[in-house]
Amino acid sequence: MIQFHALEIPQLERFLERHRSGLSLKSDVDLDLVLRQILQKAYEFVPSESGSILLDDPYRKVANRGENELVFVATFGHASRDLIGHRLSAHHGIVGRVYETGTPYLSAEVDRDAYFYSAIDQQIGHKTHSVVAVPIYIGKNVCGVLELINRLEGKAFTQRDMTLLEIFAGYTSFMLQNALDAKRAQELAKRDDLTGLYNDRWFNVRLNEAIGDARKSGKEAVLIFMDLDRFKVINDCHGHLAGSQVLREVGFILKRSVKQEDATVARYGGDEFVMILPETSLDEGVEVCESIRDAIASTTYLSGEWGFSMPPLNLHGILSASLGIAQFVPDPKSTQPLDQDKNDLLRRADAAMYRAKSRGKNQVVVSRMGDTVHDEPGGELSEAAR
Repeated sequence: MIQFHALEIPQLERFLERHRSGLSLKSDVDLDLVLRQILQKAYEFVPSESGSILLDDPYRKVANRGENELVFVATFGHASRDLIGHRLSAHHGIVGRVYETGTPYLSAEVDRDAYFYSAIDQQIGHKTHSVVAVPIYIGKNVCGVLELINRLEGKAFTQRDMTLLEIFAGYTSFMLQNALDAKRAQELAKRDDLTGLYNDRWFNVRLNEAIGDARKSGKEAVLIFMDLDRFKVINDCHGHLAGSQVLREVGFILKRSVKQEDATVARYGGDEFVMILPETSLDEGVEVCESIRDAIASTTYLSGEWGFSMPPLNLHGILSASLGIAQFVPDPKSTQPLDQDKNDLLRRADAAMYRAKSRGKNQVVVSRMGDTVHDEPGGELSEAAR
């Protein structure tokens, strides 16, 4: 019986991390099943010894296709399981040519084909006689290749086979595009329109999840509350349009400063921002706070044209940030409701942030688990915070 294989869902997710309409998207579609079904249908219409779907890696993708790598994300046939996850340079082989040119290719005798790359055969102990391969698109951009190897019953691949395979490649493109569009709708509902950060609704969902995960893993996490200092001065002196643009620029700073992949960075409302850092120690969280505090204070805002007929304002030395960071250390013996842990963490982070404001702004205040709020004036750790 022919077996069809695909990457596991967590690995497949990265191949949908593609930019469309300005958003980085993932999908909850059962993509591994879809890809295996596509290969199965391709096999039924064009019976072949083996076949593969290869996609480029959007995390490493560059404009020059020849410099990219293709990854085997779904396969069937002899030793095909061994190919899952294997990377192939787009410089190599018939598959690479199809990806680079964006055009289908049929090779009836690969031994006479200068584009054929034999290293894969040598790796898995296989003998390729003929190949048909077609590009996979998302919109107008090539993102991968669908290929079949060695038509069954000793027959040669035909132009009709290549046309059928193009149909299946089109179906693959359709499914990938649908996955992106579905996720785009979900993602927009989670985002703040102004900054592109997550909104407060999604923040609360993620905070519940982060606390639940911490309880299961036993690893601590931190929550950061941040409020901009003297933001009202910008609105009063330069207008709300300028203030809105400054908030966008602060959003960019937070995205650059919080590098942890599983972190959640959200706009809480007005000029308040929150950050959840799972599996993060208090000391590590304080380092992130200091990086943010320094970046907010040292940035020159509105340094370029920021709207129609809006000249640069070069605002420097006006804006700073007060940050409160609260530590969450899960207690394996605790029986209190998750909401109680969540509300306590929120209260402590919020109180720490307001303590930073009352102490003179532009500083970080620390709240340890089960402890009173400690402050960190001028960005320097106090003895209590250590």
